[in-house]
Amino acid sequence: MANNKEVSILLIEDDDIDAKAVQRVVKKLKLTNPIIRATNGAEALEILRNKEVIAKPYIIFLDLNMPIMGGLEFLKNIRKDEYLRDSIIFVLTTSAADEDRVAAYSENIAGYIVKSDVQGEFDKVLKMLDYYWHIVRLPDL
Repeated sequence: MANNKEVSILLIEDDDIDAKAVQRVVKKLKLTNPIIRATNGAEALEILRNKEVIAKPYIIFLDLNMPIMGGLEFLKNIRKDEYLRDSIIFVLTTSAADEDRVAAYSENIAGYIVKSDVQGEFDKVLKMLDYYWHIVRLPDL
């Protein structure tokens, strides 16, 4: 196991049903990773800047369509922040629009997942991420 640190998950999701689905799968798979939830990008930035709430290493699940600060605006802000710009971010969204995918990848995301593509099989997404954070060497910060 290359990465022995506990990896937290920051779930940036405004939809309660989708957030509960993620939490149910985490519980079902018996993953012990702490999950912190933000309901928009502005709230997420505030959480990330408070190192007592969430410390590195962490992985972010980001929805794109949210009120106050959407996912694409969040990505632009996080990549400008000296401390946060190396964050590992997976977009998890309803948007299958090519322009959203291109915009997100231009901000160096790790992956783009359309919710309807994994409907009912979200456990496969979390299993993939579980393998990811156990195999990939994350920086010691």
